[in-house]
Amino acid sequence: MKSEELRNLQAPLKDKYREDPISAIITLKAEGKIGDGISCKVETGRALVEAGLHPATGGDGLLACSGDLLLEALVACAGVTLRAVSTAISVEIKDGSIKAEGDLDFRGTLGVAKEAPVGFKAIRLYFILDTDATPEQLQSIAKLTERYCVVYQTLVKGVLVETSFTKR
Repeated sequence: MKSEELRNLQAPLKDKYREDPISAIITLKAEGKIGDGISCKVETGRALVEAGLHPATGGDGLLACSGDLLLEALVACAGVTLRAVSTAISVEIKDGSIKAEGDLDFRGTLGVAKEAPVGFKAIRLYFILDTDATPEQLQSIAKLTERYCVVYQTLVKGVLVETSFTKR
């Protein structure tokens, strides 16, 4: 896709959102069903993903770990955002890969040590790109990718998460 094609595709949406800001607020949803054993089946846009315990918490490694899914969501969002911003500023990315890795202390998850945090202590996101972009263009792509990647911004800024437990 060329820069002009992307602009033409997004222009009516941008106009609509400027004129009617409320129309830009969309609730994305995810749903899962408690599965067999210690698992949860999550419906994605394309397939059913079954999540379970990581081997470090007693899982057998056959089911997706929710921590892996979080990193995969970050990689997917960052990759799509990178493609969109590089297209928008007419910088060709011939090929590339995005990698995410995060550090977890499973003592927290298993309740072994109260001082150990539950959740990632650190996440690293790597972009390895085949491009003829100048250092300035690469810096611009990095800045725009970080700025517009939904998952990245959610992780960096944090967000209020409310829970509700209802009995059927």
